[in-house]
Amino acid sequence: MKIDEFISHLPSEVISGYDITLANNVYRDLFTFSKLSPDDVFYYIGFRNNINSLKIAKEEFGVKKVIGIDENEKYVTNAKYQMKNINGIEIIKKTVEDLDLSEVSILFFWFNDLMLIDKLKQKIEKEMKIGSRIVTVLSPPGLMLPSQVDFPFIMCKKPFLYASELKQQIKSIYGNTCIDFTASWILSEKYIKKLETPTRYARFINILLSMIIWINSWNDGVACEKEIPPPVESYIGILRTFFNIDLTEMIKK
Repeated sequence: MKIDEFISHLPSEVISGYDITLANNVYRDLFTFSKLSPDDVFYYIGFRNNINSLKIAKEEFGVKKVIGIDENEKYVTNAKYQMKNINGIEIIKKTVEDLDLSEVSILFFWFNDLMLIDKLKQKIEKEMKIGSRIVTVLSPPGLMLPSQVDFPFIMCKKPFLYASELKQQIKSIYGNTCIDFTASWILSEKYIKKLETPTRYARFINILLSMIIWINSWNDGVACEKEIPPPVESYIGILRTFFNIDLTEMIKK
């Protein structure tokens, strides 16, 4: 089990950049964390509605070259129109398989399609140069070990190191080889805060995301508890009673 497989079981609408438009300040924080600089060639795979991120990378961080990549014609056409008067930003419509990553020094992507990630990981190892960085949200690709973490932002630097098992990778990201209820709650809170989730949704997402993180930990044998703790049972009950979301079938006995 790899941590991106672990993460892939979370709801796509709260973990995939394909479906979320982030606030500009989130990207500023992400780019500061990434140490984005005028020496960089920055690639953003799957930018979708986050066109402003490309402009921020170029105009505020002075990146040498910015490439926005997406497979969707609608997003590509819209981005080309909005970026037409800005030098140093290129918008291209390509699949992961068709990309050339030889010039990129920092690559950002945020999607949870495991087959797509696996294809990208092969190209990353083959084509990206030594010293280049990958930045992701929530998890690195495969069993890759991070060089820097400010959860949920994660950076890996080439030459990449790999964990031998999920527990080792979890420790490198979360600081412990297992995840208990408190940790799952704190991770959810960090995610909500960093991504500037609207206050009216924050409590619900915190409960839902923390429960699913803990349940996945339990199912994959990396939960710290030996039995289902009372707070987990209580919050699962709240989700079932008040939101008609039943997570009990997710829990492996």
